[in-house]
Amino acid sequence: MVRDGAYLQGFNAQIAVDAESQVIVAEALTNQAPDQEHLVPMVERVIENCGEAPDVLTGDAGYFSQTNVEHCEGRGILPVISPGRERPAEHAATTATKSATAQRMRARLRDPEGDRLYRRRKTITEPVFGQIKEARGFRRFLLRGLAKARDEWSLLCLTHNLLELYRATA
Repeated sequence: MVRDGAYLQGFNAQIAVDAESQVIVAEALTNQAPDQEHLVPMVERVIENCGEAPDVLTGDAGYFSQTNVEHCEGRGILPVISPGRERPAEHAATTATKSATAQRMRARLRDPEGDRLYRRRKTITEPVFGQIKEARGFRRFLLRGLAKARDEWSLLCLTHNLLELYRATA
């Protein structure tokens, strides 16, 4: 609820993007804020839509959890997910960022190949969000309610893919 007594309905848009073609291979829209809980369902959507698991999955710190890393590894996917920044000793880090999984992921990110893969993340998914927001002017949903907003998000993703396919053949 915002100051004037009105309700603000916020949504969390998720996309999985093919690194080579910039085509959205899976999408979702929820009213749940944390990204962490969306990684496993998105991986399953990618596998369902593409018929196979991706070789590598990159994600920012919002997607990091031991469960997410283990799920990816169990599917044969190399997860490259930031566990968050290491904090100085006087600012105790959470248990999640001190775990063996987090330490293993930090080691992967320090490795030149892991660092290269993680840096590519910024050039894969973020430009697609930028194109939808800036180039196409999408700043808010026109329809109300989660079901209708999901349909609107699916349509936006579909038109993004059609534009990418058109550009690839032009």
